[in-house]
Amino acid sequence: MQFHMDNNVKIYNLSCGKSLPDWLSERKRRLLQKKNVDIRRRIELIQDFEMPGVSTGIKMSPDGNFIFATGIYKPRIRCYDVNNLSMKFERCFDAEAVQFALLSDDYKKFALLQCDRTIELHVQHGSYFKLRIPRFGRDLKYHKASCDLLTCGAGSEIYRLNLEQGRFLYPYHTEGSSLNKLAIHEYYDIIACGTMEGKVEAWDPRQRERIATLDCALAVPDYENIEGFPSVTALSFKGDLTMAVGTFTGQVMLYDIRANKPFLVQTHQSGQPVKCIEFVQHEELIVSMNPNSVKFWKQNTEELYFGVFPPTHLNDLCIVPNSGLFFLANEDQKIMSYFVPTVGPAPKWCCFLDNITEELEESKQDAVYDDYKFVTQKELEQLHLDHLIGTNLLRGYMHGYFMDVRLYNKARAIVQPEAYQDLKKKMVQSKIEKERNAKRIQVKQLPSINKDYAQKLLEKKTNNKEEGVTPFEDDRFKDLFENPDFEIKQTDEEYARIKATVERANKKKVTIVPESEPMDLYEEDNYKSSSSSESEDEEEESEDSDVELPADKKRKGTLKAVDSERFKLLYKNDDNEDESIPVEERLKKTHGSFKESTAAAGNKVVTWTTGKPEKASKREEERKAHMKERAKCRRPAKYIKK
Repeated sequence: MQFHMDNNVKIYNLSCGKSLPDWLSERKRRLLQKKNVDIRRRIELIQDFEMPGVSTGIKMSPDGNFIFATGIYKPRIRCYDVNNLSMKFERCFDAEAVQFALLSDDYKKFALLQCDRTIELHVQHGSYFKLRIPRFGRDLKYHKASCDLLTCGAGSEIYRLNLEQGRFLYPYHTEGSSLNKLAIHEYYDIIACGTMEGKVEAWDPRQRERIATLDCALAVPDYENIEGFPSVTALSFKGDLTMAVGTFTGQVMLYDIRANKPFLVQTHQSGQPVKCIEFVQHEELIVSMNPNSVKFWKQNTEELYFGVFPPTHLNDLCIVPNSGLFFLANEDQKIMSYFVPTVGPAPKWCCFLDNITEELEESKQDAVYDDYKFVTQKELEQLHLDHLIGTNLLRGYMHGYFMDVRLYNKARAIVQPEAYQDLKKKMVQSKIEKERNAKRIQVKQLPSINKDYAQKLLEKKTNNKEEGVTPFEDDRFKDLFENPDFEIKQTDEEYARIKATVERANKKKVTIVPESEPMDLYEEDNYKSSSSSESEDEEEESEDSDVELPADKKRKGTLKAVDSERFKLLYKNDDNEDESIPVEERLKKTHGSFKESTAAAGNKVVTWTTGKPEKASKREEERKAHMKERAKCRRPAKYIKK
């Protein structure tokens, strides 16, 4: 048994427990139950409550004393007696059962709808009669008031087989292209069917005509954006006035049969079709099941009460009346059983669950056979045991075999006798090295394994001036630099896959200024000055500047730096840049000015304009003073005549 909480609701999985191999004899099973505590403490609610392959459907008889389940393979139906907690009978047939209906209150009469268009009627002693319908069927219901067995499927007709007269009656012709689901209102004896076009049609068997049509597809929220068409896949009635509809796109809608709009709409987020809808009368809950989950909703507050998410694909749901126990038919051998004490008490035939659930909250239950080892064909050849294939010592399973773990250990010790000794020597050597290193004086040096990677971590720490320890100094990552199994080898295939990514990450990222922007950093007067002053300025700039212009700018020769500090900021290495400095302070280093304004639409606009730094202004003043001094000493050329 497994226990877990969902939305503060205790959920007990009664079918979860340690399983035994099918090939074990009864004597070995009894011995294992005596020796193994986990097997002895597991809960087997009903004996042999499973199918050989897959369970497709499950229902409970109206009197509450029998449980019917269908499955494969071979196609069969099993009946379980809840008073004895064991299987009462099992019957096999030729085709898989799509749906079945109980014709009596107990186990004596029932009908099966099979996948080959066959309806098979069974009585207490066995199969009674077989007949076929014109089209493949999808659902089967029994109408007690008229004694009609109703079937629908890949067609627009609802076929009526009258069991009292023993003949087919005139079918009901619906407006749908095909029908998915049938439901019968027990109080009004109304027959409802869900169509592929997302409509629900109601028929009165006393008048033999359609009395109402409800279009459920129009009530689906956000109808245009969902994937697929919301066909009706589930249908159920509660009491006198409530009807529940499930769609192919995962919606659950509750209707008052007097209204054409739902008063509650819930959606399964997975988008899977709703297969089954049931009502819990005691707690006013509605239960919806899709292939992935079972969800309990509060009918009044529209809130999710709790959900169950089994690991396998779900096929059918059965809730035991007036209790918190329910069963799930699924794509596995075991039929899942869940018990929720807050939904209802345990049924009278398993009242011991109320005492056991609080005492036995087993943690993790492994589904692995601990006494057996799974080996493949290749492993058998390595152990020189391939000659045992076909004997009782090997049990074929999937792509390999199960064998006794003791035989496996003996064979491995014979084939690899030195494996244990080598492992023992390696462990002793590592323990000796650990004791030696503890006594030695610890000197910080690069490790012998992954030395290049450790060097990169140190350089990154030094350049970024980070505080703390590097990974190779941290004890949590010491195996990365001590264990040879974690060594980074550039010749490995795994490293070859990420080689391009590593090389790209190691390259230094340099910000390049576009060609159209640097023209704002220069003054027109610089190009009008004399050649001597230009050469002097270029010499001064070459002495002050620490950063080179990009290669393409040198080659063209169209730009000249005004201030080296400004180019340091523009062409600064991104890896060494201190990201903690705000952008505003970085821009102020370039001697710019900010201007804030408000646009017509209410947006704020911030403009930054570059300005001249102090060195550039000082050189400009010196140049103007020099030009004035030259103007005084310069001789005019007016007196020169031809």
